[in-house]
Amino acid sequence: MDQRLYRPAVMGILLLFGLAAATRAEDLKTRNIVLITTDGLRWQEVFTGAEKELISKEHGGVADAKALEEAYWRETPEERRAALMPFLWSKFGGEGQIYGNRLRGSSSQITNTMKFSYPGYNEILTGFADPRIDSNAKKPNENFTVLEWLHRKPAYDGKVAAFSAWDVTPFIINRERCGFPVMGGWESVPELDPNPRQMLLNELITDTTRPNAAEVIDSMLYQAAREHLLRHKPRVLFVGFLETDAWGHAGRYDNLLHSANAVDRYIQRLWEQMQSMDEYRDRTTFILTTDHGRGTGPVNWRNHGKTIEGAEEMWMAFLGPDTPPLGERKECEPVTQSQVAATLAALLGEDYSAHEPRAGTAIRDVLPQSR
Repeated sequence: MDQRLYRPAVMGILLLFGLAAATRAEDLKTRNIVLITTDGLRWQEVFTGAEKELISKEHGGVADAKALEEAYWRETPEERRAALMPFLWSKFGGEGQIYGNRLRGSSSQITNTMKFSYPGYNEILTGFADPRIDSNAKKPNENFTVLEWLHRKPAYDGKVAAFSAWDVTPFIINRERCGFPVMGGWESVPELDPNPRQMLLNELITDTTRPNAAEVIDSMLYQAAREHLLRHKPRVLFVGFLETDAWGHAGRYDNLLHSANAVDRYIQRLWEQMQSMDEYRDRTTFILTTDHGRGTGPVNWRNHGKTIEGAEEMWMAFLGPDTPPLGERKECEPVTQSQVAATLAALLGEDYSAHEPRAGTAIRDVLPQSR
C-alpha cells in the first residue's frame, strides 16, 4: 500500500474513534522507556534467521562456513531466528509485539526516500521524514527530537540520555541544544565525575585500535550505557548499536550474524538489570528497531541507499507492561518508522502528535486496549 495514502486514512480513523489522544499517564504502568536501535539489521535475519546463500566465502565473506552453520543454521525459519536472537523471540515474541515480517502480512517501513542513517534516525526520533536531510554530514539537526521534547518537561528534566556507537548521532540529536547527556562514537563517556568502571572504559576507548573511525565497538557502547543507567537511573534512554551495519558494508556475513546475536544479549542484560531494580521493575517498556533495511541477493545484502530496492523495509518490536502480548504480528495494519516517536511518548502518557503534527500517529495496538 502507498504509505502516503495509508497514513491520512489511519489518522482519520483514529480521530474518528477518539484514539489519537494520548493515554493518560495515570492509566499506564509504563514510567520508563528504553529505545534501542541496531543499525541496518535486515528484517530477513530478524524473522527468518541466517540466509543459506550468504553462509559462504563467495557471497558472505565467511571465514569458517561450517562453524557459522553450526551456530546459526537450522532447518526452519523459526528455529534459525531463535538461534540468532533468542531473547527477542522468547521474550518479545511471547510477551510483546514484533512487526515487519512481510511473509506473514506485516509491513514495517521507512517513509523517507534516502534509505540511509541520518534520515532514518531523524525519522525515528522526530516522527517525520525531512527532505532537507539528504546526507550523513555532521550538521546539527534543526528538528527537535521526541527525546528533547520530553527532556523539556519537568518530569523528565535530567532523566533523558542517549548513547550511540556512531559519531554523527550527537548532531542528529543536536547535543549542543538538547541539554541531556549524549555519547557518540569514540569519545569519553558523558560523565563529569567518572567512577572507576567509567575511567577504565575511557582508557579502553582511547587505547583500542579503531576498526572504524566513526563507530565505537558495540560492547563498549553497551557498557557505557549500562553504567549510566546504574548511576543516574534515566526515565528515557536511547541506545544505538552499529556493528550490524558496519559488518554488512564490509561484506562479512559471519560477523554481521555474530553482532546481531551480541545485540540480543545486550538487550537481555539491560532488561534483566532493569527488572532487578525497583525504579524499573514492571514499569519499563523496551522499543527495538532499525534505521533502514538492506537489499537482497549475493551483492545487495551489503548495501542500502536510495537506489537499493528493499532498503526501505525495516522492523520494530515492543515489550512492556502496557503492550498487549500479541507476539509476532500477522496480517495486520502497516506501521512506519515515523510512528515510533509518538508511540514512545504515548506509552508515557504524553501526546507528541499534538505537539508535532508532522509526526506519525502512535501505533494503537501497542497501547492498552482499554483506551
